Amino acid sequence: MGKNITIFWFRRDLRLYDNAGLFHALCAGRPVLPLFIFDTAILKELPRDDARVTFIHQELQKINAQLKKHGSTLLVRKGEPIEIFQELVKKYPLASVFTNRDYEPYAIQRDEKVSAMLKNADVEFHDWKDQVIFEKDEVVKQDGNPYTVYTPYSRKWLERFHNEELPSFSIEKYTDRFYACDFEPIPDMNDIGFELSEIKVPPGRTSKDLIENYNQTRDIPSKEGTSRMGPHLRFGTVSIREVVQRAAKYEPTFLKELIWREFFMQILFHFPKVIDHSFKPAYDNIPWINDEVQFESWCQGKTGYPMVDAGMRELNETGFMHNRVRMVTASFLCKHLLIDWRWGEAYFAEKLLDYELSSNNGNWQWAAGTGCDASPYFRVFNPESQQKKFDPDLTYIKKWVPELGTNRYPKPMIDHKFARERAIKTYKQAINR
Repeated sequence: MGKNITIFWFRRDLRLYDNAGLFHALCAGRPVLPLFIFDTAILKELPRDDARVTFIHQELQKINAQLKKHGSTLLVRKGEPIEIFQELVKKYPLASVFTNRDYEPYAIQRDEKVSAMLKNADVEFHDWKDQVIFEKDEVVKQDGNPYTVYTPYSRKWLERFHNEELPSFSIEKYTDRFYACDFEPIPDMNDIGFELSEIKVPPGRTSKDLIENYNQTRDIPSKEGTSRMGPHLRFGTVSIREVVQRAAKYEPTFLKELIWREFFMQILFHFPKVIDHSFKPAYDNIPWINDEVQFESWCQGKTGYPMVDAGMRELNETGFMHNRVRMVTASFLCKHLLIDWRWGEAYFAEKLLDYELSSNNGNWQWAAGTGCDASPYFRVFNPESQQKKFDPDLTYIKKWVPELGTNRYPKPMIDHKFARERAIKTYKQAINR
């Protein structure tokens, strides 16, 4: 029998609608077998009750329910992707594999290995742009080099965006091309080595009212003034094209945040060293103190600085932290405590439902002053003035720090004036070596 099956490999695109790679797979004309792989190289780094794994599992069940309406179902496997594909090549007459591109270093290496293996098996590998509006070298300087400063990048991004029509990828005409089958049910959480998490991913909010008021509400942590779209963009349960078009129509400030996401993605793509090195090499000379006891106090939200503590407790309990508070907590760790930004980045990576390597890395390096387009090293957030400005009535803080004002709440672990002066001196000496 000739090769007549196409696999579509779901990854960071957990939806059927407006999915570029899925659309192209269906248009190729062969029956399309939908596949998701729980990648053990990723899973082994996660705690057993990781809320993101629960979220992915729930989204796979939704996709499976939709596929069953079209006489198909989702094939779910756990293991090393290259080994899974070696098995599938033997089991099915595969002609091609379609997927959407991922730009993180691990994903690039993984896809290169899978593509090479498939090529040796005479199976085509096709990948498509889906999780961003512009990728790789689509928004670069006149000389072809990548931007390393956000503002000119955003101008060029907007120029292209306004001069091009975004594609949409409706599969309605092609749903009869899904591979007709009845596979075993999706493995339960125990089968993949995880437990159901009690932390839930909230639905994203991109309503007209929210977006139109985003600029007024986004900095107030006591208000539901942010979109909560992070996890949904991270795992592709929504279309970035749809979200961007809505933002462009109603609120340029919200659109800017989406452009920041792509800016950090292209920084990671062009400069993968930023994963474990400062973008600015001189900042690798900073002699971090890295006090483990102080780090643990920061993690638990027991620093004696109410806004920092509220943010860390919100993160630990919900997997979310308000964007303004993220800046305050990150600055406090790096500047007040002189603890390496990589420690904080790793903690956020473990806890955040919307963790995205490029944004997490970019924002931590921004807060630490080590990044490509960073807050200058001499800018040290004052947690007390931030609280007075953005939570003057203590509404947010009292929600997460109910013992504030009692003898159960710790005194500040470090004096702000002392910490600020020490940070500036330490940074200045390090970068002037």
